[in-house]
Amino acid sequence: MNQRTPLYENHLQAGAKMVDFSGWDMPINYGSQVVEHEIVRTSVGMFDVSHMTVVDLSGPDSKTYLQKLLANNVDKLKTLGKALYTGMLNADGGVIDDLIVYLTENGYRLVVNCATREKDLKWMESVSNGYEVNLTERPDLAMVAVQGPEAINTIKKMYPELADQFTNLKPFNALMNNDWYFARTGYTGEDGFEIILPADEASDFWEKLLAAGVKPCGLAARDTLRLEAGMNLYGSDMDESVSPLQANMGWTVAFDPSDRDFIGREALETEKADGIKMKLAGLILEGRGVMRAGQQVIFPDSSVKGQITSGTFSPSLKVSIALARIPVDTGSFCEVEMRGKLLPARVVKLPFVRNGKPVYE
Repeated sequence: MNQRTPLYENHLQAGAKMVDFSGWDMPINYGSQVVEHEIVRTSVGMFDVSHMTVVDLSGPDSKTYLQKLLANNVDKLKTLGKALYTGMLNADGGVIDDLIVYLTENGYRLVVNCATREKDLKWMESVSNGYEVNLTERPDLAMVAVQGPEAINTIKKMYPELADQFTNLKPFNALMNNDWYFARTGYTGEDGFEIILPADEASDFWEKLLAAGVKPCGLAARDTLRLEAGMNLYGSDMDESVSPLQANMGWTVAFDPSDRDFIGREALETEKADGIKMKLAGLILEGRGVMRAGQQVIFPDSSVKGQITSGTFSPSLKVSIALARIPVDTGSFCEVEMRGKLLPARVVKLPFVRNGKPVYE
């Protein structure tokens, strides 16, 4: 039997189509993926993301431990609630998982992917040997993402006593209010919150959001939204065999200070010295069709082929878009092999869409 979030019954009452997602019963949509996508781009929608794994970290060696575990530099976290996107790497520089880490009153909070939960926890425990730290998984918490151009105002109206604090809360920062954690982060390319709250309060919160006019959205819309925003999906766009330097995650790796010996550093420095061969870029199909993961990408000026890692039809742009791992030195023209045919496509800089507007070049 699959695991269920505290909002399972709420999903059924809202008419959700439930599917198996990494061992969880999750809503794929509530009727129309495209409508849900457009709601987030133009107004406000909400997602149940309680399947994500929350781990709290405490102890005197917490910071030193994270400086070893993570590719980014947690010393950047100077104020309570500040968030940092980063990756856990293996010794070969491959991405074990991508995650967000927050500075909290008691230490740090990490939010990792549900599909990688077991290996992540095992890895974090193994690296903790020799450090005085405590790792505490928090299955008692739920998480709801409220996303879209009206997300902030909606939450401010629901909690007027916190309105001023929400107004002053910058992106990639979180506000702690008792056991509730309002993080101004997201996975859609729109403004909004990812709200971590006690699991036994999640159902009532969901119903209050519904009463405030927030529409429930499923995993399908979440995927097209994140792809338009140029955001990676673990297991598709990167994994343990792919370095962050080849997954458009170079900005999440902090090589300064030079004496910080994070796991995977030596492999990444060797890769940089040898010359990075592949990169993750955006593709736009010039004709009809829908690009999908696994399809080959061919360039007239290179004997090295690329491969699509994520592909879809973009509801916002009305064309097929994709993320693809391709040779670093290529032109903007390529062809995608689809059903035995080569269809023209264009290489563009990511993201495709930001704040509901096309921004690719």
